[in-house]
Amino acid sequence: MQAAFDITTKYCQKEMEAYGSCVASNPSSWQQTCHDLKMKVAHCTSSHPVIQRIRQDCSKEFVDFEKCLRENQETPTSCSPHVARFLACAETVDLSQLDTSAVPQSS
Repeated sequence: MQAAFDITTKYCQKEMEAYGSCVASNPSSWQQTCHDLKMKVAHCTSSHPVIQRIRQDCSKEFVDFEKCLRENQETPTSCSPHVARFLACAETVDLSQLDTSAVPQSS
């Protein structure tokens, strides 16, 4: 999973930082206020094969995490167990067959 975070940071750092700042600055309305920034992160990461594989193999855990965030907008930290389940799933994803060399780098 560290590889996926490293890739996300490498290719989408600007988008991730903007979204994270927005969420932190809008604890009670981040779901609506930061939606456009969330979409920018999703668009940026959607083309990378490692992230695609993790999303595919751990979609249930990720959907559960997003549902928790929607239901607990005032206290997003209450979704920590959901994050842990998603990360545990991501650690089990087999990335050995992926060709990551064809992914274009963003500037």
